[in-house]
Amino acid sequence: MIRLRNKPICRFIPVLFLLLISTLDSCVWKDNSTTHPLPYIAPPLLSLSSQEKLQLSEKVANYFKQSLLRFDGLFSGGVLVAKGGNILFEHYAGYADYPTKSIPLQEDTPLHIASTSKTFTAIAVLQLIEQQKLSLEDSLSSFFKKWPYPGITIKQLLTHRSGLPNYVYFMDANPLQQHSYTNQEVISWMIEHQPAIHARPDTRFEYCNTNYLLLASLIEKVSGYSYPEFLRRSIFDFLGMKNTFVFQEADTTRATPSFANANRQWLWDHLDYTYGDKNIYSTPRDLLKWDQALYTQQLVSDSLLSLAFSPYSFEKPGQNNYGLGFRLKLLPNQKKIIYHFGRWHGNNAAFTRLTDEQVTIIILGNKFNRQIYTAASRSYGLFGPYGGEQQRDEE
Repeated sequence: MIRLRNKPICRFIPVLFLLLISTLDSCVWKDNSTTHPLPYIAPPLLSLSSQEKLQLSEKVANYFKQSLLRFDGLFSGGVLVAKGGNILFEHYAGYADYPTKSIPLQEDTPLHIASTSKTFTAIAVLQLIEQQKLSLEDSLSSFFKKWPYPGITIKQLLTHRSGLPNYVYFMDANPLQQHSYTNQEVISWMIEHQPAIHARPDTRFEYCNTNYLLLASLIEKVSGYSYPEFLRRSIFDFLGMKNTFVFQEADTTRATPSFANANRQWLWDHLDYTYGDKNIYSTPRDLLKWDQALYTQQLVSDSLLSLAFSPYSFEKPGQNNYGLGFRLKLLPNQKKIIYHFGRWHGNNAAFTRLTDEQVTIIILGNKFNRQIYTAASRSYGLFGPYGGEQQRDEE
């Protein structure tokens, strides 16, 4: 028998086995769903000459100074514009505590990104699809007991083609508005009261927050983690998004409040605890990391990313369409704008990717300001033949 320091090695086998398992546990995907096996590697910065970067930076700065930032005190938030990961323009203004104005917004101040959160929910679903835990054609009825709306697939939720009513409106009519609802409570209410469906599944596009609330709860059922924890493990921590989180009740003291344009604070209400369709807080710099990661295959494969950025609704002619969690504008000159705007309470968000030019445009605000959308959409023409058309999609 082989001996180790005069003792039989068989006595050490259990210990060695435990040490091996412990080592593997720290290195591999624990449940193949939330911990990546390798560290994230950001794509290299696009090579720009110093002159080109200076010219672009000056052009972008002049544009925003003459538009969104033209009048002091109207904009409260952050603006970041980058090309190939190179920051061309970055600006922060306003406060987290109107009207006392003692806490200025800074680059690490998380702001509510409203419906831009849907981009994260969609990629999280695609991660589970890549792990073969879900399929785009899976029926929602397979995951939610007593679900009263048959024939709705995960793909139809992602593309806003489910025909479901928007919970933001039917829960507004609920007499228990003083209660702050959770995702599960909204779903239970739908099962019990069965608000009328707006259309048969996959017959038309209708933007609906219910779709993404359901997807967040589906992520929880399939992964075994809460939606906030799943996103933290699979995306935020992986990409180094240190100032990004999904809002929960425990975050009420650290969440940056929002304000009406008259500096009146927007108070918490009965829909502030639901997530999937909204409720991610982030910063322009963290969202730039998010944008850059979507140029890699480290979150999901290129084939799934291609599906996310493809259009699915053609009932109505026009340039506007929707992918899997991303709005699309398809121009006659073959240019594609990939974006998602958002609005919740006094928060406005604009997140745009001009992938032909590798340009990222991010504007977040915590004092209601429609000019955020106008300024974002009209800036596209600074980088290519996108025209000056304003996009009106706020949610």
